[in-house]
Amino acid sequence: MEWDIVEKELSKLKVTSNGENELVTVKGDSNKFECIGVGTDAAVFRFLYLPHYAFKVFSNDKLGKLEQENEVYLKLGHSEYFPVYYGRGFNFLVIRFEEGITLYDCLLKGIHIPKQVIEDVDNAINYVLGRGLNPRDIHLKNVLLHEGKAKLLDVSEYMKPGNDKRWEYLKEGYKEYYHLFEGRALPLWIIETVRKWYNQAKPESLNVQDFIKDVIVLFRMGSK
Repeated sequence: MEWDIVEKELSKLKVTSNGENELVTVKGDSNKFECIGVGTDAAVFRFLYLPHYAFKVFSNDKLGKLEQENEVYLKLGHSEYFPVYYGRGFNFLVIRFEEGITLYDCLLKGIHIPKQVIEDVDNAINYVLGRGLNPRDIHLKNVLLHEGKAKLLDVSEYMKPGNDKRWEYLKEGYKEYYHLFEGRALPLWIIETVRKWYNQAKPESLNVQDFIKDVIVLFRMGSK
């Protein structure tokens, strides 16, 4: 009965994709759901009467991504580094809702990011590799600070080949430069500019140190 109610309510919401690297659009009306996040393929909702679940609803033209993500969760099995996976419906996946704040919002709000988070993500990456998957797309919005530790939220690219180096850049930036602005809230425009720089570049041609130095110059300009 629980799932019948959920699916009926979810049918009142329509998630539509808007092209590469653009966030989906959510249309429709349901006072029983709260949208807690949007991505390029799907939006995530909490159901008022089942708040311990998170429902990731995919755009109809992205159902292939749903199939891949479902397979990834099944291969990952149970791990402390990922939310519990419960199953799927026609256009949605169901995982446990985790309290916390993303690293993206930590930077926006000046919330301390402990070293434990970096260690946890490295351990999660090793775990993923051990399950025969390829950990990719690990960035600020996909890592949750949960009770002082890290949870990885999005596994949708773990079956893609190649290394996008996102985590390598973030870890290097944390190690070498985080102390310069630790505890200080970063302006949104700085974080978004860095994100766009990265998306426009080719990861295989980027130099980590040079990229981070450019980011620090940008930060100092914004701090004047």
